[in-house]
Parts: sequence; C-alpha cells; structure tokens
Amino acid sequence: MPDAAAPGLTISQVAERTGLSVHALRFYEREGILAHPVRREAGGRRVYAERDVEWLSVCVVLRASGMPLPDIRAYTDLVRQGPGNEKQRLVLMRRHQERVVEQMARLSESYDLISYKVRVYEDLVEQGGEARAC
Repeated sequence: MPDAAAPGLTISQVAERTGLSVHALRFYEREGILAHPVRREAGGRRVYAERDVEWLSVCVVLRASGMPLPDIRAYTDLVRQGPGNEKQRLVLMRRHQERVVEQMARLSESYDLISYKVRVYEDLVEQGGEARAC
C-alpha cells in the first residue's frame, strides 16, 4: 500500500512523463489498464504514484508495438492478481511477440520497396529524367 503521505503526481505531470494525453490517461483508468487504483485527493483530483508512471510506461510500449487494448487489459488483470499466473502472462507475451515479429517482417519488406523507389527517383532526378508508371 502506498504511503498516503508520499507526494504524488498530478495527471498533467504523468501525462508529460509518459507522453500520454490527459484524455488518454483518463481513458486508460476507465478501461482498467492501470495496475493499481489511482488515489484521489479530498477534492477528487487524481494523485498518481511513481509505480503508476512505471506501469503506464510499460503500457505505452506495449500499445506502440501494436498490442490490442483487450490484451493489455488481460495482462493488467493478471498482474493485479499477483504471483501464480506467470504461465498465462508468458502465453500472452509470446503471442504478442509473434505478432511483433510478423509486423517487423512486413515493415522490412515495405522498407525495401521504399528504399528501391528512393534510389530510382534519386537517379531520375540526378539524370533529369521523368518517372514512368509506379
């Protein structure tokens, strides 16, 4: 349990540190993406802890890698449950790892085509020629 006297972070500070918008932070909270409930001040303002920033940083990376929100939510649920479900976490992460590997292969193919096109157009521009179809 976090120390209630420990200084907390405002939603704006967390947004700045994580690169998420205030709107996205509220959305993540509503969607059950945060591993721990966000503490509230007497006036109802959210007070985040360092562990929230750390968790959100993990979520940002997972999301940027293409992990769907339902999978992030499932992972969050497993983390909230604590030790004992590492096999389920591993299955979830392996499945996502496979998707990322496939995504990287598609991006590599795209990069190769784009690099080829750049070389073609550089040559055309250098020679003063005109582009043909494609």
